[in-house]
Amino acid sequence: MFAPFKRSGDRLAAAESVKRWTRSRFGLAENAMLLVSELESAVPGFPPLHTVVAFWTAEHKHYHFRIFKPLLEVLEEDLPPSWYKEALAVPFEGLQCECC
Repeated sequence: MFAPFKRSGDRLAAAESVKRWTRSRFGLAENAMLLVSELESAVPGFPPLHTVVAFWTAEHKHYHFRIFKPLLEVLEEDLPPSWYKEALAVPFEGLQCECC
């Protein structure tokens, strides 16, 4: 579910920080598409609010990860390490592998 939030200076600054850290951490070009959002969850075991980061590279690969904190609480050290980038890749639809 998407939570309705007012845009505030603090929230916009936090989203911009997460974008800047993500670009730096994963070596993304300035024009790479990057999305940072905060989602509300009612799933047991999930925090009520968590942050989702998605990005696309020039090779048209899609990556995403979750940070189990509200956007305003995310710190740079909460991002996955750079060497984990390929593990964050989203497989193409219809791709089947032996493990699934």
